[in-house]
Amino acid sequence: MKNKSTDSVLFLGKKDDEYCDRALQFVEDNFENVTSYFSAWGEPMPEEINNWSGDYLLSYLCRWVVPLSVIQAAHKGAINFHPASPDYPGIGCNNYALYDNASEYGATCHHMASKVDTGKIIAVKRFPVFATDDVSSLLRRTYEFQLVLFYEIVGEILNHQPLPEPDEHWTRHPRSRKEFNELGIITPEMTADEVARRVRAVSYGVFQPTVDIGGFRFELKVDK
Repeated sequence: MKNKSTDSVLFLGKKDDEYCDRALQFVEDNFENVTSYFSAWGEPMPEEINNWSGDYLLSYLCRWVVPLSVIQAAHKGAINFHPASPDYPGIGCNNYALYDNASEYGATCHHMASKVDTGKIIAVKRFPVFATDDVSSLLRRTYEFQLVLFYEIVGEILNHQPLPEPDEHWTRHPRSRKEFNELGIITPEMTADEVARRVRAVSYGVFQPTVDIGGFRFELKVDK
């Protein structure tokens, strides 16, 4: 019978997400004491999380902004896995990569701080972005690489290895919801190239850009 780590873990993930489920399964397979919660946009963080105290906090696609008091309650480390490279902190990260026509993207593991996506970086896993990528394809590949990064970093913890300290830094401020919403607005004076970049960046299933004409907004329908 394998020996599990006696370190206690608080795992915070996203509801109804197969990658979060796989990450949690890995944690439960390797740690004796695991407490887990899953989040959704708009749902408040359960009050009992504020009473947790233990060794490691592992945040994986979590929708909540975790209070500093909870971060500090993780005595050995509070670690977040962000689905973007350090060039894209905050929300809408993969959308901005597509808008920028980035040639490279990735996933980042970092220490948690009071402000989202500002803590010291532990590791980055990068991969190429292709001209054929859209929001859906880039997200799928990002989640695959992020899960591998999770296995690697948690593996370091299990093997009692010091966490990496690479020469990596966030390159800009975390983008806000207001900034992201503005990315999805198209106006008549925009060039064809600008419109195409915005369409590529924000089109995702039922989510499509809106066209602003004289203060009136219309949903854009994109012909395939």
